[in-house]
Amino acid sequence: MDVFPKKLLSKLSERAHNNALRGLPDSNNLIDFSSNDYLGLAKNKEVFLNAVELLKEHNQFRNGATGSRLLTGNHSLYIELEKKLCAFYEVRAALVFNSGYDANIGFFSSVPQRGDEVFYDEFIHASIRDGIRLGNAKSFKFKHNDVEDLKSKISPPLRAQSRSDDAEIYIVTESVFSMDGDSPDLKAIAEFCSSNNYHLVVDEAHAVGVFGDYGKGLVQELGLQEQVFARIMTFGKALGCHGAAVLGSEKLKSFLINYARSFIYTTGLSPHSVATILVAYDYLQTTEGIKAQQKLKKNIESFSRIDNSFDLKLNFIPSNSAIQSCNIKGNDKVKKAAQSIQDMGFDVKPILSPTVPNGEERLRICLHAYNTGKQIKEVLNLLQSII
Repeated sequence: MDVFPKKLLSKLSERAHNNALRGLPDSNNLIDFSSNDYLGLAKNKEVFLNAVELLKEHNQFRNGATGSRLLTGNHSLYIELEKKLCAFYEVRAALVFNSGYDANIGFFSSVPQRGDEVFYDEFIHASIRDGIRLGNAKSFKFKHNDVEDLKSKISPPLRAQSRSDDAEIYIVTESVFSMDGDSPDLKAIAEFCSSNNYHLVVDEAHAVGVFGDYGKGLVQELGLQEQVFARIMTFGKALGCHGAAVLGSEKLKSFLINYARSFIYTTGLSPHSVATILVAYDYLQTTEGIKAQQKLKKNIESFSRIDNSFDLKLNFIPSNSAIQSCNIKGNDKVKKAAQSIQDMGFDVKPILSPTVPNGEERLRICLHAYNTGKQIKEVLNLLQSII
């Protein structure tokens, strides 16, 4: 059947007209400055082999979970992983989801209730927005990393008067934002939430493996774990595997098991996926794992130092994370800049509108422990010459 709905065709045509039509890229052998594999664990042979050995130890010779975790999919490796996460992150309970998207959809669609209010940073991840949209709570955005704007959004007299006595307030942010690579003042937000009995939720996807001792994240680096209601930890970035976990109290875990639809109605992760997560966390605490984290930090510092040495400053968003974004306005311009760098052997990706607001298009450069100082300098020199 060849008839395609006209409304859908119109939307595709609009994307194509704006030079924003997405397509799946081919694999390439370019030098990686685009993936989220910050520590190189996705390609780490030791992690791969240790995961296979762990499966043998647990007598897990099946390819799939066989069902949802509430039915037949809650194999022994899940239990071991959640115990390990509790010890590693100094938290009372952990619940593993199939992905960061599933975790955010499940949490935000089920936890905030009708009459509750959710205040979220305007640059929050799409999965959090989607979860909030599926839920019944009222939601309000505040200016990016602006604590004063957050306070002003919560306290207008008319809103305060209409708020029911049993309304719960949830404040949502990321410890490292995926498009800008910057961080909020988590201490100030945590203090504000604690003093008002608000519930702070922090997505740590791009901080895991990068910040804190053994890569425990920014919340623990700042000593704020007792002031955070829930943390979302993703395994698909620096840990180089797949899945995510929501960290919090035993009651929160029980609630999610009973009400988070993205947890209840999906097949669990395979034993191999969970084994990979377990050994990836072990690797973070080895000598080699610590060296990888130190090398990544050194590369981040080197990148900033070289960028600041240019006479004509490139328009980078300030960041001390592995994500470095250079604003180049317009989909056409940023795509051409990315292609020029790719033609020279470096995999740097453009971020187009509508993924980011119109006029805030950028090249997103991701740094890794395995990038060399020479490669970093070459990329910045290429970018400088293109700009």
